[in-house]
Amino acid sequence: MAQQKRGLGKGLGALIPAAPASVGQGRSGPANRDFSALAPAATAQGVAPGEAYFQEVAIGAITPNPRQPRQNFDEEALEELAASIREVGLLQPVVVRPVMPGHFELVMGERRWRACQRAGLEHVPAIVRGTPDDDLLREALMENLHREQLNPLEEAAAYQQLLDDFDATHDELARKVGRSRPHISNTIRLLQLPGPVQRRVAAGVLSAGHARALLALSDPQEQEHLAHRIVAEGLSVRAVEEIVALGGEHQAKQRRPASRQPVAPALAELADRLSDALETRVKVEQGQRKGKIVVEFASLEDLQRIIATMSPEWAQSLSA
Repeated sequence: MAQQKRGLGKGLGALIPAAPASVGQGRSGPANRDFSALAPAATAQGVAPGEAYFQEVAIGAITPNPRQPRQNFDEEALEELAASIREVGLLQPVVVRPVMPGHFELVMGERRWRACQRAGLEHVPAIVRGTPDDDLLREALMENLHREQLNPLEEAAAYQQLLDDFDATHDELARKVGRSRPHISNTIRLLQLPGPVQRRVAAGVLSAGHARALLALSDPQEQEHLAHRIVAEGLSVRAVEEIVALGGEHQAKQRRPASRQPVAPALAELADRLSDALETRVKVEQGQRKGKIVVEFASLEDLQRIIATMSPEWAQSLSA
Protein backbone atom coordinates (compact mmCIF):
# COMPACT_ATOMS: atom_id res chain seq x y z
CA MET A 1 0.00 0.00 0.00
CA ALA A 2 1.30 3.45 -0.90
CA GLN A 3 2.39 5.75 1.85
CA GLN A 4 -0.35 8.07 3.11
CA LYS A 5 -0.06 11.42 1.34
CA ARG A 6 -1.36 14.28 3.41
CA GLY A 7 -3.02 17.18 1.70
CA LEU A 8 -1.35 20.54 1.39
CA GLY A 9 -3.61 22.19 3.89
CA LYS A 10 -6.73 22.11 5.97
CA GLY A 11 -9.30 23.39 3.46
CA LEU A 12 -12.80 22.91 4.79
CA GLY A 13 -11.35 20.78 7.57
CA ALA A 14 -10.10 23.99 9.19
CA LEU A 15 -13.64 25.34 9.39
CA ILE A 16 -15.01 22.62 11.68
CA PRO A 17 -13.64 20.95 14.83
CA ALA A 18 -11.62 17.77 14.99
CA ALA A 19 -13.32 14.63 16.21
CA PRO A 20 -13.54 14.35 20.02
CA ALA A 21 -11.09 11.86 21.46
CA SER A 22 -13.86 9.38 22.30
CA VAL A 23 -15.46 9.43 18.88
CA GLY A 24 -14.95 7.35 15.73
CA GLN A 25 -12.15 5.36 14.20
CA GLY A 26 -9.05 6.46 12.34
CA ARG A 27 -6.87 9.50 12.86
CA SER A 28 -8.40 12.74 13.98
CA GLY A 29 -7.84 15.93 12.03
CA PRO A 30 -5.77 18.91 13.14
CA ALA A 31 -6.79 20.78 16.24
CA ASN A 32 -8.76 23.95 15.56
CA ARG A 33 -9.82 27.03 17.39
CA ASP A 34 -13.21 27.80 18.97
CA PHE A 35 -15.91 26.21 16.86
CA SER A 36 -18.48 25.78 19.61
CA ALA A 37 -21.07 27.66 17.59
CA LEU A 38 -20.81 25.03 14.89
CA ALA A 39 -20.44 21.76 16.80
CA PRO A 40 -21.91 20.85 20.20
CA ALA A 41 -20.58 17.92 22.17
CA ALA A 42 -20.77 14.55 20.41
CA THR A 43 -23.07 11.77 21.54
CA ALA A 44 -21.90 8.31 22.48
CA GLN A 45 -23.02 7.08 19.04
CA GLY A 46 -20.45 9.38 17.44
CA VAL A 47 -22.17 12.56 16.33
CA ALA A 48 -25.28 14.37 17.49
CA PRO A 49 -28.00 15.67 15.15
CA GLY A 50 -26.90 18.96 13.66
CA GLU A 51 -23.26 18.34 14.59
CA ALA A 52 -20.24 18.10 12.26
CA TYR A 53 -16.55 17.45 12.87
CA PHE A 54 -13.39 16.73 10.86
CA GLN A 55 -11.65 13.36 11.01
CA GLU A 56 -9.36 11.23 8.88
CA VAL A 57 -11.33 8.03 8.33
CA ALA A 58 -10.03 4.64 7.21
CA ILE A 59 -10.94 4.42 3.54
CA GLY A 60 -12.19 0.86 3.97
CA ALA A 61 -14.64 2.00 6.65
CA ILE A 62 -16.58 4.05 4.09
CA THR A 63 -19.30 2.67 1.83
CA PRO A 64 -20.79 4.58 -1.10
CA ASN A 65 -24.22 6.14 -0.85
CA PRO A 66 -26.77 3.69 -2.35
CA ARG A 67 -28.89 6.68 -3.35
CA GLN A 68 -26.06 8.23 -5.36
CA PRO A 69 -27.68 9.26 -8.66
CA ARG A 70 -24.34 9.26 -10.46
CA GLN A 71 -23.48 5.76 -11.62
CA ASN A 72 -20.83 6.38 -14.28
CA PHE A 73 -17.45 7.93 -13.49
CA ASP A 74 -15.04 9.01 -16.20
CA GLU A 75 -12.06 6.66 -15.97
CA GLU A 76 -9.57 9.13 -17.41
CA ALA A 77 -10.72 11.88 -15.05
CA LEU A 78 -10.43 9.50 -12.09
CA GLU A 79 -6.87 8.61 -13.06
CA GLU A 80 -5.96 12.29 -13.37
CA LEU A 81 -7.42 13.02 -9.92
CA ALA A 82 -5.64 9.99 -8.44
CA ALA A 83 -2.34 11.22 -9.90
CA SER A 84 -2.95 14.65 -8.37
CA ILE A 85 -3.71 13.06 -4.98
CA ARG A 86 -0.46 11.07 -5.12
CA GLU A 87 1.40 14.31 -5.86
CA VAL A 88 -0.15 16.79 -3.43
CA GLY A 89 -2.68 14.85 -1.36
CA LEU A 90 -6.44 15.39 -1.16
CA LEU A 91 -7.36 19.03 -0.62
CA GLN A 92 -11.13 18.58 -0.44
CA PRO A 93 -12.50 16.23 2.25
CA VAL A 94 -15.42 13.92 1.55
CA VAL A 95 -18.63 14.23 3.57
CA VAL A 96 -19.82 11.11 5.44
CA ARG A 97 -22.28 10.16 8.15
CA PRO A 98 -21.92 7.33 10.69
CA VAL A 99 -24.13 4.29 10.15
CA MET A 100 -22.68 2.19 12.97
CA PRO A 101 -19.62 2.43 15.22
CA GLY A 102 -16.54 2.60 13.01
CA HIS A 103 -18.49 2.59 9.73
CA PHE A 104 -19.58 5.51 7.58
CA GLU A 105 -21.68 6.17 4.51
CA LEU A 106 -20.70 8.67 1.85
CA VAL A 107 -22.90 11.71 1.53
CA MET A 108 -20.76 13.73 -0.88
CA GLY A 109 -17.48 13.12 -2.68
CA GLU A 110 -17.69 9.61 -4.16
CA ARG A 111 -15.44 10.63 -7.05
CA ARG A 112 -12.76 11.82 -4.60
CA TRP A 113 -13.20 8.65 -2.52
CA ARG A 114 -12.74 6.42 -5.59
CA ALA A 115 -9.65 8.42 -6.66
CA CYS A 116 -8.15 8.07 -3.16
CA GLN A 117 -8.56 4.30 -3.43
CA ARG A 118 -6.71 4.33 -6.76
CA ALA A 119 -4.00 6.53 -5.24
CA GLY A 120 -3.43 3.93 -2.51
CA LEU A 121 -4.46 6.09 0.47
CA GLU A 122 -5.31 4.25 3.68
CA HIS A 123 -7.18 7.18 5.23
CA VAL A 124 -9.22 9.96 3.69
CA PRO A 125 -9.99 13.38 5.22
CA ALA A 126 -13.70 13.55 5.94
CA ILE A 127 -16.36 15.81 7.37
CA VAL A 128 -18.51 13.62 9.62
CA ARG A 129 -22.01 14.94 10.22
CA GLY A 130 -25.05 13.74 12.08
CA THR A 131 -27.95 14.71 9.85
CA PRO A 132 -28.63 14.87 6.10
CA ASP A 133 -29.42 18.56 6.42
CA ASP A 134 -27.36 20.05 3.56
CA ASP A 135 -28.40 23.60 4.32
CA LEU A 136 -27.20 23.41 7.93
CA LEU A 137 -23.66 22.33 7.06
CA ARG A 138 -23.41 24.65 4.06
CA GLU A 139 -24.48 27.68 6.09
CA ALA A 140 -22.07 26.83 8.92
CA LEU A 141 -19.13 26.39 6.56
CA MET A 142 -19.88 29.57 4.65
CA GLU A 143 -20.20 31.57 7.85
CA ASN A 144 -16.85 30.30 9.17
CA LEU A 145 -14.86 30.36 5.94
CA HIS A 146 -13.86 34.03 6.09
CA ARG A 147 -12.86 33.79 9.76
CA GLU A 148 -10.07 31.26 9.27
CA GLN A 149 -6.50 31.99 8.25
CA LEU A 150 -6.35 29.66 5.25
CA ASN A 151 -3.57 29.85 2.71
CA PRO A 152 -4.71 30.67 -0.86
CA LEU A 153 -4.74 27.03 -1.93
CA GLU A 154 -6.77 25.91 1.08
CA GLU A 155 -9.18 28.75 0.41
CA ALA A 156 -9.48 27.69 -3.24
CA ALA A 157 -10.18 24.07 -2.27
CA ALA A 158 -12.84 25.17 0.22
CA TYR A 159 -14.57 27.33 -2.38
CA GLN A 160 -14.49 24.54 -4.96
CA GLN A 161 -15.94 22.01 -2.55
CA LEU A 162 -18.79 24.30 -1.61
CA LEU A 163 -19.54 24.73 -5.30
CA ASP A 164 -19.33 20.99 -6.04
CA ASP A 165 -20.97 19.42 -3.01
CA PHE A 166 -23.65 21.97 -2.20
CA ASP A 167 -24.49 23.23 -5.69
CA ALA A 168 -23.61 26.77 -4.57
CA THR A 169 -22.96 29.54 -7.07
CA HIS A 170 -20.05 31.98 -7.20
CA ASP A 171 -22.45 34.81 -6.39
CA GLU A 172 -23.86 32.93 -3.38
CA LEU A 173 -20.38 32.21 -2.06
CA ALA A 174 -19.36 35.83 -2.54
CA ARG A 175 -22.34 37.06 -0.51
CA LYS A 176 -21.93 34.49 2.26
CA VAL A 177 -18.20 34.88 2.89
CA GLY A 178 -17.92 38.60 2.19
CA ARG A 179 -15.71 38.30 -0.88
CA SER A 180 -16.18 39.62 -4.39
CA ARG A 181 -17.21 37.27 -7.16
CA PRO A 182 -13.95 37.87 -9.10
CA HIS A 183 -11.99 36.98 -5.95
CA ILE A 184 -13.87 33.67 -5.69
CA SER A 185 -13.28 32.83 -9.36
CA ASN A 186 -9.61 33.87 -9.39
CA THR A 187 -8.87 31.94 -6.19
CA ILE A 188 -10.45 28.75 -7.52
CA ARG A 189 -8.26 29.00 -10.63
CA LEU A 190 -5.21 28.35 -8.41
CA LEU A 191 -6.23 24.68 -8.35
CA GLN A 192 -5.25 24.52 -12.04
CA LEU A 193 -1.56 25.01 -11.20
CA PRO A 194 0.76 21.96 -11.34
CA GLY A 195 1.51 20.15 -8.10
CA PRO A 196 5.00 21.57 -7.42
CA VAL A 197 3.69 25.12 -7.84
CA GLN A 198 0.73 24.39 -5.56
CA ARG A 199 3.12 23.19 -2.87
CA ARG A 200 5.04 26.48 -3.03
CA VAL A 201 1.77 28.41 -2.67
CA ALA A 202 0.73 26.26 0.29
CA ALA A 203 4.14 26.75 1.92
CA GLY A 204 3.80 30.51 1.58
CA VAL A 205 6.88 31.00 -0.61
CA LEU A 206 4.65 32.02 -3.53
CA SER A 207 1.94 34.60 -3.01
CA ALA A 208 -1.52 34.42 -4.54
CA GLY A 209 -0.49 37.29 -6.82
CA HIS A 210 2.49 35.31 -8.12
CA ALA A 211 0.29 32.25 -8.61
CA ARG A 212 -2.36 34.17 -10.55
CA ALA A 213 0.33 35.61 -12.82
CA LEU A 214 1.64 32.10 -13.54
CA LEU A 215 -1.83 30.99 -14.63
CA ALA A 216 -1.46 33.13 -17.76
CA LEU A 217 1.16 30.62 -18.99
CA SER A 218 -0.33 27.58 -20.73
CA ASP A 219 2.69 25.28 -20.33
CA PRO A 220 2.86 23.59 -16.87
CA GLN A 221 6.62 23.06 -17.19
CA GLU A 222 7.11 26.75 -17.89
CA GLN A 223 4.92 27.56 -14.89
CA GLU A 224 7.12 25.36 -12.70
CA HIS A 225 10.36 26.85 -14.07
CA LEU A 226 9.18 30.42 -13.54
CA ALA A 227 7.94 29.54 -10.05
CA HIS A 228 11.45 28.27 -9.25
CA ARG A 229 12.89 31.57 -10.50
CA ILE A 230 10.45 33.55 -8.36
CA VAL A 231 11.66 31.79 -5.22
CA ALA A 232 15.35 31.75 -6.17
CA GLU A 233 15.59 35.35 -7.40
CA GLY A 234 12.85 36.98 -5.31
CA LEU A 235 10.97 38.24 -8.37
CA SER A 236 8.13 40.64 -7.70
CA VAL A 237 4.60 40.04 -8.96
CA ARG A 238 5.10 42.90 -11.42
CA ALA A 239 8.27 41.32 -12.79
CA VAL A 240 6.47 38.01 -13.28
CA GLU A 241 3.60 39.75 -15.05
CA GLU A 242 6.08 41.39 -17.42
CA ILE A 243 7.75 38.06 -18.21
CA VAL A 244 4.35 36.48 -18.86
CA ALA A 245 3.26 39.43 -21.02
CA LEU A 246 6.28 38.79 -23.25
CA GLY A 247 5.07 35.23 -23.79
CA GLY A 248 7.02 33.55 -21.02
CA GLU A 249 10.72 33.12 -20.38
CA HIS A 250 11.47 31.51 -23.75
CA GLN A 251 9.91 34.31 -25.75
CA ALA A 252 11.38 36.94 -23.44
CA LYS A 253 14.87 35.59 -24.09
CA GLN A 254 14.22 35.62 -27.85
CA ARG A 255 13.03 39.22 -27.73
CA ARG A 256 15.84 40.40 -25.50
CA PRO A 257 18.19 42.57 -27.57
CA ALA A 258 21.68 41.23 -28.10
CA SER A 259 24.29 42.68 -25.84
CA ARG A 260 26.16 45.48 -27.57
CA GLN A 261 29.88 45.34 -28.04
CA PRO A 262 31.73 48.32 -26.57
CA VAL A 263 32.40 51.02 -29.18
CA ALA A 264 36.05 51.71 -29.90
CA PRO A 265 37.14 55.26 -28.96
CA ALA A 266 38.16 56.03 -32.56
CA LEU A 267 34.72 55.00 -33.87
CA ALA A 268 32.98 57.03 -31.17
CA GLU A 269 35.01 60.10 -32.09
CA LEU A 270 34.22 59.62 -35.78
CA ALA A 271 30.50 59.32 -35.02
CA ASP A 272 30.62 62.56 -33.05
CA ARG A 273 32.37 64.39 -35.89
CA LEU A 274 29.84 63.13 -38.44
CA SER A 275 26.97 64.11 -36.16
CA ASP A 276 28.36 67.65 -35.92
CA ALA A 277 28.93 67.91 -39.67
CA LEU A 278 25.50 66.59 -40.66
CA GLU A 279 23.66 68.17 -37.72
CA THR A 280 21.90 64.90 -36.86
CA ARG A 281 22.59 61.77 -34.88
CA VAL A 282 25.04 59.36 -36.50
CA LYS A 283 26.00 55.92 -35.22
CA VAL A 284 29.06 54.01 -36.39
CA GLU A 285 29.00 50.28 -35.64
CA GLN A 286 31.62 47.66 -36.43
CA GLY A 287 30.87 43.93 -36.42
CA GLN A 288 33.18 40.93 -36.79
CA ARG A 289 33.18 41.09 -40.60
CA LYS A 290 31.67 44.43 -41.54
CA GLY A 291 30.43 47.68 -40.12
CA LYS A 292 27.70 50.22 -40.82
CA ILE A 293 26.93 53.91 -40.49
CA VAL A 294 23.39 54.88 -39.40
CA VAL A 295 22.31 58.45 -40.14
CA GLU A 296 19.02 59.58 -38.67
CA PHE A 297 16.66 62.09 -40.32
CA ALA A 298 13.41 63.63 -39.21
CA SER A 299 11.62 64.22 -42.53
CA LEU A 300 12.08 64.03 -46.30
CA GLU A 301 13.30 67.62 -46.36
CA ASP A 302 15.79 66.81 -43.61
CA LEU A 303 17.02 63.83 -45.65
CA GLN A 304 17.56 66.08 -48.71
CA ARG A 305 19.51 68.52 -46.55
CA ILE A 306 21.76 65.74 -45.24
CA ILE A 307 22.40 64.45 -48.78
CA ALA A 308 23.25 67.97 -49.95
CA THR A 309 25.71 68.31 -47.08
CA MET A 310 27.35 64.98 -47.83
CA SER A 311 27.51 65.47 -51.64
CA PRO A 312 26.22 68.69 -53.26
CA GLU A 313 26.78 67.31 -56.76
CA TRP A 314 24.79 64.13 -55.98
CA ALA A 315 22.01 66.21 -54.47
CA GLN A 316 21.80 68.28 -57.70
CA SER A 317 21.67 65.13 -59.87
CA LEU A 318 18.87 63.76 -57.71
CA SER A 319 16.91 67.01 -58.10
CA ALA A 320 17.41 66.91 -61.88
